[in-house]
Amino acid sequence: MHPTPDKTRGALSNRTGRFESRVLEAVDDGWGIAEEELPPIETTVQAEPPASVITRNNSPDIPFDQSINPYRGCEHGCVWCYARPSHQYMGLSAGLDFETKLFYKKDASAHLREELGRRSYRPSAINLGANTDPYQPLERKLGITRSILEVLAEAHHPVTIVTKGALVVRDIDILSRLAAERLVKVFVSVTTLDDELKRRMEPRAASPGARLAAIRRLAAAGIPVGVMYAPVVPAINDHELEAVLDAAAAAGAKTAGYVLLRLPGEVRELFFEWLDLHFPDRAQKVRHRIRELRGGRDNDPRFGQRMRGQGPWAALLRRRFEAACLRNGLGSHREEPLTTALFTPPRRSPGQMELW
Repeated sequence: MHPTPDKTRGALSNRTGRFESRVLEAVDDGWGIAEEELPPIETTVQAEPPASVITRNNSPDIPFDQSINPYRGCEHGCVWCYARPSHQYMGLSAGLDFETKLFYKKDASAHLREELGRRSYRPSAINLGANTDPYQPLERKLGITRSILEVLAEAHHPVTIVTKGALVVRDIDILSRLAAERLVKVFVSVTTLDDELKRRMEPRAASPGARLAAIRRLAAAGIPVGVMYAPVVPAINDHELEAVLDAAAAAGAKTAGYVLLRLPGEVRELFFEWLDLHFPDRAQKVRHRIRELRGGRDNDPRFGQRMRGQGPWAALLRRRFEAACLRNGLGSHREEPLTTALFTPPRRSPGQMELW
């Protein structure tokens, strides 16, 4: 028996986190409660004072070594999100907690000013959206992402953005200034052109049409914009690869990238639970294909393999992607690095102590 889903959420359950001392498990007592319509799950928001705003990594699989995550957790509700396990460090579940118990970086712009102003700081492109979406619904109210962009623009600092939120167009005024100095690239993630499939995969994210409209508006404003076809889920959305790239190119995207479905940690069980409910007719086929792509496992965390997979199906996907890019004149998302030559440490916030 499957849990009764909240249609506005992605995960079906709230599996106990790996660091929790007690395990809670729902049991059907035969009274039929699971068949009733449950009330929607409310979102709670809490401030999180950051020790540091900028996070650093040394992964060869991604084209940046610095990132900022304005939010922890994400209300978009994508069941396959690889960031879900990070919620367990807060003593919370990677399931429904991840999309209903959200945290924001308190005073993020002030902390960023301080970090950019340190004598030891060396500029390189900062990515927004490495873990959770910087333009998820909460951003409309709190504006943390916009405050970060304002500081980066003042400092003439390069930034890349990955989002599936159409709210990115709100910040075209700042992004245009950054684009004029070759300081920004925006990548809009388009997973499907099918509205119904989008509602199943990404229940609270922008519609496919709204994302394509965002690409169109960004391109018209002279902001370099690309499309990320991610994740590619075998037997679910992989057949749309060419159509998505065609539509994005027609809207004005100039670059493209793709990422194969990843199932790290607790994401595996959450995804398979979702798969069995929404696609029972092909659940076994999806499982088989995932293991074929991952050397017989459900997940392969190795650098160089985790984003693309291995085997004949992975090779075919790569060739299809390359052919669609060639036909549409789409370049690689790793091309033309942004400049760091214009960087100037930002002015101090009122009352901020001397840093040097």
